[in-house]
Amino acid sequence: MAKYLLIVDYRPGVVETPMEQWAPQDIAAHMDYYTALRHELLDSGELVDQHALTGPERGKEVTSDGVNPPVVTDGPFAESKEMLAGFQLVDVESEARAIEIAARISQVPGPGGVPLQQPIGVRRVMDAADFELLTSEV
Repeated sequence: MAKYLLIVDYRPGVVETPMEQWAPQDIAAHMDYYTALRHELLDSGELVDQHALTGPERGKEVTSDGVNPPVVTDGPFAESKEMLAGFQLVDVESEARAIEIAARISQVPGPGGVPLQQPIGVRRVMDAADFELLTSEV
């Protein structure tokens, strides 16, 4: 089994209309889809964690040298469309299964039930073997 982070950002897919402008029933259908997928992945034992995040306008960036107080700013950040909106952490048998789940996330419905086709990033979480490769002498 391997863990994969399925990354949802603010890129809109095929629907450009921001969610705050959707009809209430479209928002409900969108959220119901995520709820049903969450239950399916919990039942299969594949979902480790899942969260939606506040918008980039509420984000902070912190730097520290370990001596002075940390410096906290409102950025700079990447373009807002590249900012993380939420994620699912899954523990699956293969990358193919992680991609299958990412495809299900991508097809979440938008206005009128149209699948958003939102791009979903898929990144494998490093495990002990990866760290061994990084630290082994060449």
